[in-house]
Amino acid sequence: MKSAGILRTNADFRRYWLSSTLSTLGSQLSLLAFPLLVLSIGGSAAQAGTVATCSMVTRTLLRLPAGHLADRLDRRMIMVGTDVVRLVALASIPLASGLGGLGQAQLLGVAVVEGAATAMFSPAATIAVRDVVPEKDLTDALSRSQTAMASSSLIGPFLGGWLFTLDPILPFAVDAASYGVSAVLLLRIGIRPTERVADSERDNRLTAGLRWLTHQRALLAALIFAAGINIVSAAAQVTMVVSLRQSGAGGTAIGAVMACAGIGGLLGAAAAPWLIKRNPAGRLFLLIGMVWALGLAIFSRTTLPWAIGPVLIVVVFFSPPAGIVVGRAVLVLAPRDLLGRVSTATGLMMAGLASAGPIVAGSFVDSVGASRTWLVLAGTAAVVTLLSSVPLLRETSLDATEDDRGGAPKDADEPLPAPAGEDDAGAAGLVPAPPGPRPGSGGS
Repeated sequence: MKSAGILRTNADFRRYWLSSTLSTLGSQLSLLAFPLLVLSIGGSAAQAGTVATCSMVTRTLLRLPAGHLADRLDRRMIMVGTDVVRLVALASIPLASGLGGLGQAQLLGVAVVEGAATAMFSPAATIAVRDVVPEKDLTDALSRSQTAMASSSLIGPFLGGWLFTLDPILPFAVDAASYGVSAVLLLRIGIRPTERVADSERDNRLTAGLRWLTHQRALLAALIFAAGINIVSAAAQVTMVVSLRQSGAGGTAIGAVMACAGIGGLLGAAAAPWLIKRNPAGRLFLLIGMVWALGLAIFSRTTLPWAIGPVLIVVVFFSPPAGIVVGRAVLVLAPRDLLGRVSTATGLMMAGLASAGPIVAGSFVDSVGASRTWLVLAGTAAVVTLLSSVPLLRETSLDATEDDRGGAPKDADEPLPAPAGEDDAGAAGLVPAPPGPRPGSGGS
C-alpha cells in the first residue's frame, strides 16, 4: 500500500485519522480561547496561566496510570469514554455562559477534567494505531497523523481567534462538537480485543514501561535524542519571541515568524516517509541534529524576521521524521501487554523534560542575552546529537524495513506480527540487553 492510498484503502485507519484530526483541531481552537476567555471574564494573566499549568500538570501526573489502564482494558471504550467526558466538560462552558454562571473556578475545573481525559485517551490511541495499521504501513500512517497535527496546529489558533471574535464561547462549542464526532467515528473502528496474558507472566507494575525501555539501547538512544531536541525546541520558542520583541518586532511579525515553524512541520511531515525510507535512523538523526545546531547558531547572528523565518522552516522541516522513527519503533518493538505503559513512558521522557526548556531559556536570556542563549542552545543540540545519534550509526534495529522501502507487497489487511517479549528481542531486531523497547497523539 502506498502512502497516497492508506486513507483510501484502510477504512479503520481512515476513521481513526478523521477522529484524531477533528479532535486535535478542536483542541487547537480552545487552546488559544481558554486564556482569552479567562481574561474576558475579568481574570488576571496569572489566572490564565494557572488554567494552562493545571491542565499540563494533570496530564503529566496521569501518564503512567493511563498507560497501565490501556494495557488492561478495552482501548476503544477508553477512547470513546474519554471523548464523551471531554464533550461534556467543554459543553459545560457555553451552557454556563448561557445561564449567566460562568466563572474562573469552572474554567479551571474544565481544564483539569479535559487534561485528565486526554491523558487517558492518548495511550489507548497509540495501541489503536498498532491494531488497525499493518507494520509495513506504520511509517506512512504516522506521517499522515503528523501532517494532520501540523495542519491543525497551524490553522487552529488562527481559526480559534477568529471564532472568539465572533463569540467568545464559540471555540468551546466547536471543540465539544469535535469530540462528539470523534466518539462516533471511533465506535466504528475494528480494534483487536485486549490479549490475555497469564497472571504469572504479566508485569503489573506501573513502571513496567520505563523498566522495559532501560533495556532497549537503540530505542533509548533515539529517545534521548528526541527528548534533547524537544527541550531545545521548547527553549527556542521563548528565546525567539523575546529576542524578536527586544529587537523591536511587532506582534504581527512575531506571529508570522512563529507560523513558519508550523509550515516547516507540515512540509516535514509530508516528506518524512521519503526521508525515512532513504536514510538509516542514525544518519537521519545526525542530519536533523546538525541542521538544528546550525539553524540556532544562525539565529544568534540576526534578529530580522524575514531572515529568521526561512531558516526556521528548514530547521523544523527535519523534525517530524525523528518523531515518526521513534513512534514506529515503539509500536513495533514494545511487547503488546506493555505498549500502553511504554508509550506513556516515552511521552513522559520527551514532553516532561521539555517543560523545563522555557524556564531555562528565560533565565539565560535575562542573564547573558538572547544571542548567547542561541549559541548555548546550538551547542546543546550538537552535543545531544553526537552523544545519541553517533552510536546509532552502527545500529539497524530502528531502520525502515524492506517493505517500508517499497519491497514485496503484503496484503493490506495483514495483522501485525506477534510482539516480541524480552526473551526474543534478538529475533525481533532489538539490540540485545546487556548481560546479567511521538505529538501524538491521538486525540487532542
